[in-house]
Amino acid sequence: MSISQSVVGIILAGGLAKRMGGGDKCLLPLAGKTLLQRTVERAQPQVGSLLLNANGNSLRFARTRLPVIPDVFPNNLGPLAGIHAGLKRMGGDNPNAEWLASFASDTPFFPTDVVARLLEAAVTHHKQLAVAASKNRTHPIFALWHASLLEKIEQQLQTGDAPRLQDWIKQQKMVTVEFAADAYDPFFNINTPQDLYAAEPLVSLVK
Repeated sequence: MSISQSVVGIILAGGLAKRMGGGDKCLLPLAGKTLLQRTVERAQPQVGSLLLNANGNSLRFARTRLPVIPDVFPNNLGPLAGIHAGLKRMGGDNPNAEWLASFASDTPFFPTDVVARLLEAAVTHHKQLAVAASKNRTHPIFALWHASLLEKIEQQLQTGDAPRLQDWIKQQKMVTVEFAADAYDPFFNINTPQDLYAAEPLVSLVK
């Protein structure tokens, strides 16, 4: 078993998708598969077990056969609340697990070695948080979170205010890992109908 197989993964699908007109953006089709299917296919081989963070009726995600966990905190506090839910579940299910890898559900081309490279960087640099980057821009939803961050995240969410993930990570002891973005940006994310259209020709380029 590789080191990354001891990592728990979580796909964050709790967003409101306002720029897409609402609903579950991750269930939209892209070249014959939903965005969520593509995410699961790329994430699952990288981790030992995989969770899905989403609020509301979990039956709409039944086809994934993944455990669906809602936010612990109400009012849709954003990705940090999803990370918190994942860390909380990880601690309950597997107290010995050290790392939670997070994935976006609207970014279907992310690297198949993102977890391994984040884990290597976190261990090498003795950091609690490792974050992916491309084109000199960080992508904090694609990150590796140490179990020890749970208390700090919980304290933040208890205030009822969840800062932007980009802002929150800057206050942490973290390391970033740059990924190549030559033929396409592997962290191209789909926020609008135009993005979905633009993603179609990229499917054939992705390995």
